[in-house]
Amino acid sequence: MTPPTSTPRPPAAVAAPARRPRLRAALALGLAAGLAAAGIVLGAENTAGAAAQGSLPAGTQFYKDPGSQVARWVAANPGDSRQPVISRRIASQPQGIWFANYDPSTITGDVRTVTTAAASAGQVPVLVVYEIPNRDCGGASAGGAPDLASYDAWVRNFAAGLGSGRSVVILEPDSVSLTTCLSAQQQSDRFASLSRAGAAIHAAAPNAKVYMDGGHSAWNSASEQANRLRSAGILTNADGFFTNVSNFNTTANEVGYAKNVLAALGNPANLHAVVDTSRNGNGPASGGEWCDPSGRAIGAYPTADTGDPAIDAFLWVKPPGEADGCAGPAGTFIPDVAYQLASAGASDPPAGGTTTGGTTTGGTTTGGATTGGSTTGGGTGGTGAPGCKVSFSPQTWTGGFTASVTVANTGSTAVDGWKLGFTLPSGQTVTSAWNATVSPSSGAVTATNVSYDARIPAGGSQSFGFQGTYSGSYAQPTAFTLNGTSCAVS
Repeated sequence: MTPPTSTPRPPAAVAAPARRPRLRAALALGLAAGLAAAGIVLGAENTAGAAAQGSLPAGTQFYKDPGSQVARWVAANPGDSRQPVISRRIASQPQGIWFANYDPSTITGDVRTVTTAAASAGQVPVLVVYEIPNRDCGGASAGGAPDLASYDAWVRNFAAGLGSGRSVVILEPDSVSLTTCLSAQQQSDRFASLSRAGAAIHAAAPNAKVYMDGGHSAWNSASEQANRLRSAGILTNADGFFTNVSNFNTTANEVGYAKNVLAALGNPANLHAVVDTSRNGNGPASGGEWCDPSGRAIGAYPTADTGDPAIDAFLWVKPPGEADGCAGPAGTFIPDVAYQLASAGASDPPAGGTTTGGTTTGGTTTGGATTGGSTTGGGTGGTGAPGCKVSFSPQTWTGGFTASVTVANTGSTAVDGWKLGFTLPSGQTVTSAWNATVSPSSGAVTATNVSYDARIPAGGSQSFGFQGTYSGSYAQPTAFTLNGTSCAVS
């Protein structure tokens, strides 16, 4: 049986839609591609001044959802020739979790399920709010709440599930940039509702970071986008804005554009930007094709260590491999699309944590500092006998379960090569795993690192997951050990 997802996923809009750049932006995309090839960053407006230090610590570890579509596909297809590449380069990475079903009675619990699991794993979830009325202007991901009053109530219910832990909230892709279907009054009403949404999230969850829709570098001008964001309450009710969600523009262009928007806003110290790098490794397709174009690649791996104080994070808001609406219904996971994106990617994620991988942003190389702990530059560490803590987060259904496991090195010496031993209760059997190999399938088992996550820096952690079956009542494993040393469990 396929395990249920941890959050509601709509049949036609599970994940990010394709951005609708319209004619003007489509032409600009083609121009952007040409200029990028020449090494020119779009948008030379007003770059004076610099934003204050980023508001997300460089070592922030983002949450990996064990119930994501790609994780479930990897677990269910161990013999597929595409599986190893998709597992290493996509399923191993934290990605946005989209909330796009209008169900006011369940949204608080749906959000709390994610935030509780993330807190248990010591990670920060990236939550995408996607329920604005008349979303996508009736395009491939049409839908949303029935009206703004209903939306306001839904957002308050969403905020109630965030809790006191840290979280990143991507507030309504397209909502500020795409307003061609709205009258002037409707646009004003929408922006007022977005401002209320940001205020409600901050009131309920002071540790949440709220980012509003910044469009992308080949859409609205920086000054126009800044004016819209100002009207939507960004100066008082948000922590910044996001760019490039579900699009393909280069990181260099997006960083330059984000800085121009910040400058047009007056470079307020409390505002920063995040960039979606999930599919921009090869830049935009020729002619501005936006709907599942071929030849694209995953971009910089998710990290808060961007090397730029104006940019809080590079994120995978749009889960790579989830369709725009051409390769399949919008939001459905398509293995061929995921494989193409992963195969065209430059390299596997480095061992020891997600890094920026030397990705060039605005002409400056960030250098690949490790975010999985306190080490940088790939220094060596001993195997030793460190202290350890394990966070174990299961999701169960009748007769089956998935488990997300995070093992933290609480000692002072890095671990190069790890084995996590634990004992499965009687009646439980492991059927598949990702980001580790697990054997045998029952009883006293050992999870062993794979090549790209072998290092656990001092103070850092690594995560893996597995799927299994059980008989009778579900119970959690016991007797966790890291390289023979007993671990505390949370």
